[in-house]
Amino acid sequence: MGHYRNSHARMKKSPPSVSIMMPFHNAADTLPECLDSLLQQDLTDFELVAINDQSTDSSSDVIRDYGDPRFRIIDNPDKGMIPAMNLGLEHAHSDIVARMDADDIMYPERLSAQFEYLNRHSDTTLIASQVHLFPEEEISNGMHEYIRWQNTCLTHQQMTNDLYIESPMAHPSVMYRKKAVVDVGGYREGLFPEDYDLWFRLIQTNHLMHKLSRVLLKWRESELRYTRTHPACSRAAFDRIRAFYLAKDQRLRQDRPLAIWGAGRKSRQRARLLLEQGFSLSAWIDIDPRKIGKTLNQVPVVDYAWLNSQFPRPFVLIYVTNHGARQKIIAALESLGYQAGVDYLPVG
Repeated sequence: MGHYRNSHARMKKSPPSVSIMMPFHNAADTLPECLDSLLQQDLTDFELVAINDQSTDSSSDVIRDYGDPRFRIIDNPDKGMIPAMNLGLEHAHSDIVARMDADDIMYPERLSAQFEYLNRHSDTTLIASQVHLFPEEEISNGMHEYIRWQNTCLTHQQMTNDLYIESPMAHPSVMYRKKAVVDVGGYREGLFPEDYDLWFRLIQTNHLMHKLSRVLLKWRESELRYTRTHPACSRAAFDRIRAFYLAKDQRLRQDRPLAIWGAGRKSRQRARLLLEQGFSLSAWIDIDPRKIGKTLNQVPVVDYAWLNSQFPRPFVLIYVTNHGARQKIIAALESLGYQAGVDYLPVG
């Protein structure tokens, strides 16, 4: 529970250790499981800032019926996830904010493990955790692979190097310092995934992130999930936001030529979003002998061994998305002495 201190000759309640920020919309069916998991936390000094995003069901009543003084409901006057989360930041009393969704479930040690990490690492802005996806019958093979990849992306360096593949963290698994998020502009509205956009802004402004190698959240998969239904989370939206931040990445702003590995039609379409922002290309790299030696838009298609004949050696963007093929490309580049984040970056 809260701690107290004497201030101006009267007792005043101190801020909670953690503010849990949870927007909700018509979540009455899943809220009991979610809220029960909050009550089971071994860190009890928290508040729940539950932002009602204009629900038309009994969601607010479900929260009120718990009768827990730590639970606060804030009504969102501007419908939508982004205004709801920014409103939640405004109303959070703690500078440590844990994100949560109304259909997910915390493990009992989630808050304490992340809070203790931030306390021990004052240079870290954000700490995430591994997640377990459920229910099993809703999970596609592609989603299984995404979670497998996400759960192996743990360190700040890994996130920095792999950020252009996909979002390396489940949004409701993160805990962060509120001031840092507010300072970079909070959550931005637009046709792009709002959490992915935030990770880019934090990393490109030198904020450190980390992920605990522990599963601390059960992340619910559903055909109705926001990331599956909203245009801001479409494949095209992800491609645009990657290209936008890739164009700002200082690793591409060196005096080095640029090569793109992947000369297929889909790879070229995605790469065009970057090239349209003023980048020139030295070569397309491919292993298909039918393509090597040809030109695409006046740019030669070459075998990867060509890299060793260039000085300085080009920076390589890998636009091949198949996981197995990408790993083979990375192995080929590293056999030439290329280093992740220094000489190449994979792009989803």
